[in-house]
Amino acid sequence: MDTVQISDSAAASDSAAASEIDAAAMTAKPERAKPVPAPALDEDRLAWLALALAPGLGPKRILDAVQELGSASRIFTLPLTALEGLRFPAEAAQFLFDGKGRRAAEEEWARVAAQDATLLSFGCPEYPELLREIYDPPPVLWVRGDVRLLSRPAIAIVGTRHPTPYGTGVAEMLARDLAARRLLVVSGMARGIDSCAHKGALAARRPTLAVWGTGIDIVYPKENKKLAEEILGTGGAIVSEVPMGTFPAPQNFPRRNRILSGLCVAVLVVEAGENSGTRVTARCAAEQNRDLFAVPGNVTNKGSWTPNTLIKQGAKLVATWEDVWEDLPSQVRLELEAESPAASKVEAGASLLADPVLRPQEAMALEVLRTDESLQIDAILELLETQLTSSEVFTALFELEMAGRIRQLPGKNYVRTL
Repeated sequence: MDTVQISDSAAASDSAAASEIDAAAMTAKPERAKPVPAPALDEDRLAWLALALAPGLGPKRILDAVQELGSASRIFTLPLTALEGLRFPAEAAQFLFDGKGRRAAEEEWARVAAQDATLLSFGCPEYPELLREIYDPPPVLWVRGDVRLLSRPAIAIVGTRHPTPYGTGVAEMLARDLAARRLLVVSGMARGIDSCAHKGALAARRPTLAVWGTGIDIVYPKENKKLAEEILGTGGAIVSEVPMGTFPAPQNFPRRNRILSGLCVAVLVVEAGENSGTRVTARCAAEQNRDLFAVPGNVTNKGSWTPNTLIKQGAKLVATWEDVWEDLPSQVRLELEAESPAASKVEAGASLLADPVLRPQEAMALEVLRTDESLQIDAILELLETQLTSSEVFTALFELEMAGRIRQLPGKNYVRTL
């Protein structure tokens, strides 16, 4: 199949033309701007897209139908009885037979082109091989950013939307350390642990991949708009199995978790409660025969229930990046180590910088702080009142924060970093 990518050289030319038009629009009247032509339609990929947009069709039924037909593009030539013979619901069969499916696919194709994004169908050679292995791989993926990342060795780092300072610190640290060693960090860009995982990878100056439960043009949650821009700006990617313009719907997020685990060789759980959606991802990982890792937590913390239970059930306990690295498939480790052997020593120190010598006041302030619980400024002043003046405490906290040894949380709360 001749694969046409939205971001190929022809699309790059279209994008350049679009930039010139946008610049001209600043000084010219809107009606004088010429529309940018969409890339040439790929008949096979268009058929996959029409099937994905058809009402009532799930991934498994679509894949079975295409396998039976031998080619997705045949779907446009079938009579209504043949479509119903593929066990399609009546509404879906009529949608495709009437030509509505093709028109909807062409309109979606144009919207994707306008975003300078990519459509990957199951029939494309660029479709990630690991994702092909799962029971119900998405027939079509909408991708913004570098499509090649979807085929890189990756680990999904997931957890609660309401992490403790300990969970936040651990997620960022592990993501940073693993990303520095060129293992792609994948997460869902939700609040909490997911966002921390992406930030950790960005701190290592490495790309990261976000799997959304919304359209690739709908940022959710809205406060992560800047994070999404940073992911794309540093060579990362955003991927979804739902069309452009799809707003957050509760049923989309558990479904996307199978993609999170399916794209990766392993899944790492940091913090998650008993009824957390993270358990869905962990279950998907087990069903897909992916390695499962978990960070142990305080048994009195409800966010420790899922990782501690997973460890009891056989998940590998993780405290440092080495715990993950030593259990990765040997071919994955060799591939990652071979990418940049000369830079491995430099990158190893990217997240494990030597601790600078602390002044006595900073050492005292650091001593009273913990990694698993924040401390309010008034409590810190009270603990140090017989040893330091308030101005010395403020100065010490400022210096420690600048050095990355502590973090300030809302409400003048401080926590020690890992």
